[in-house]
This record gives sequence, C-alpha cells and structure tokens, in this order.
Amino acid sequence: MEGLVESRKPPVWSLRKGTRDTIAGALGLALVVTANPACSEEGGRSAARIVSIGGAVTEILYALGAEERIVATDTTSVYPPEANGLPKVGYMRQLAAEGVLSVKPDLILAVEGSGPQQVLGILEESAVPIEIIADAQTPQGVLKKIEAVGAAVGKEAEAKALEAEVAADFAALAAEVAAVAQSNRKKVLFVLSLANGKAMVGGKESSADAMISLAGGINAASGISGFKPMTDEAVIAAEPDVILVMQTSSHALDADAVFTLPAFKATPAAESRAFISMGGNYLLGFGPRAAQAARDLAAKLYPDRIASQ
Repeated sequence: MEGLVESRKPPVWSLRKGTRDTIAGALGLALVVTANPACSEEGGRSAARIVSIGGAVTEILYALGAEERIVATDTTSVYPPEANGLPKVGYMRQLAAEGVLSVKPDLILAVEGSGPQQVLGILEESAVPIEIIADAQTPQGVLKKIEAVGAAVGKEAEAKALEAEVAADFAALAAEVAAVAQSNRKKVLFVLSLANGKAMVGGKESSADAMISLAGGINAASGISGFKPMTDEAVIAAEPDVILVMQTSSHALDADAVFTLPAFKATPAAESRAFISMGGNYLLGFGPRAAQAARDLAAKLYPDRIASQ
C-alpha cells in the first residue's frame, strides 16, 4: 500500500467568505526556483507520488486538497493528524537519499534548510523532480510558500484562495497589535531547551523572534542572534515579562522546571508566573496556520486587547 491512507477527511482549512477576492489579485508573489531544471514542470504538476519534507509544506499540500498524492513525509510533518499515518523518510535535516527514493516518488517537495547537502545533491541528480521551497519567516514568506507549493502541484487557484485568507488574517492581527501601546508591550523570552541549568534561547533573526514580533511582543533576547545559550546574568538583565516555550511529542518544558532556576527566579515572569507553552510546529513552523499561531500568542500576551480565534 506504500503507506497511503485509504480514507481521509476533507481539507482541514475552510476559506472564509469575503477574503478570497479582496487580496488574492494584489499579491504578486515570486515563485521559488526549481532545484532540478532538467525535470519537466508539467511532470511535477501532475505528480501522483509526492514526498513532502517540512511540516509547513505538508500542511500546505493538505490545505490545497493534494493530500491523496502524498506517499511519505518527514518527521516534522505532524499536522494535520492524518499526516502521521504516512511513511516517514527521516528528520528533514538528516535525510537519506535511499529512504526518500525507496517510496518511488515522482516529485519531492522540500523546505529550504532540508539536508544534508550531499543528500540533496544525490536527489537532484536522480530522475525525480525536486523543488526547494523558500522558508522566509515573514507573512510574505508564508504566502510565497503557499504559491510555490500550489504551482509545483498544479493547484494555483486553490493556492490563491488560501493566500488571500492567510494574508487577511495577518493584516487583521497587525492592525490589532498596532493598537497596543508600546509602553504596554511585553518582553518575551523564548526558551528552546535547558541543559545543565543553562537556557538555550531564541535571539534576533530566529523563527521565535519573528513570531514574538508578529504577536506584538518584544524579544528579551534581542542582543544575540539565532538560537544560542544565554548566561544567567543575561537572563536577569533581560527582565522578561513572559517565558515562552514550545511543546513537541518528545520535548516540553514546564513552568516549574524554568522558574526553579536561580536566574529565572529573579525575573518579572517568575513573579507573575507568566509562562506560555505552544505546539512547536504550530508556533515556529510558519506554515498556513502562522497567522493563527501569532494571534493565539498575542491573545495570551494581551488578553484584554486581542481575542484568539
């Protein structure tokens, strides 16, 4: 059966009336470049056996109604729940060419950052078309992902409709966040993990930083770049109002684990027990639910100003 799911639910996303035509015509988004130029564009558009690598790519395929064509995904593809029933080809950054090709795909869609590079090289030299989907962690980047995936699988009309809905969600949230006074903005510290009492946090130019900004927060770790350890002294000096963490099936931090650490005990977040935990792919995946995730975070930061959906 090649891991195909015989009975599937309709696409998870339903488009709200009034958003489809208001924004779609003005998007003007660029299409990601095909990684293997020797492969025919039409071959990818009509592909019936797609390997989807990257949780956001898989979510988009389901949102566009192309889920019946997916034969395997990577381990970050956990939403919608039906995706968990498909064969897995490994973690997106630790792929093996043999595993990907063993399911006999006629199209490989991989989010930017997949690898390792030598494996991508082998895949690009195979007879299978491969598309690398750009992964800019911005509202425009999300829309480009949707457009690129839609073009790759011949679902342009569905992609435009989804782009319009997602763009409208981002725009509505931005307007509400703009109404929150700068003096009331919360300082948020994203803690990726704890090791030996030290925190790995999300600094500027990270997916956590992008999500905190969309939600109207201030990144308390803006003095560092990417995901890096933060010293106890830096945590205390940052004075975060809120601690933000992610949940996955194998990883979760709780408030007690964080606030019992000496550095975090001295923060305003500990004083008010301000601790937010959200699903990892939902929070940081920047797929079609990114605007919803940003709104959910904003509603937790500013419950008196912003409502969750």
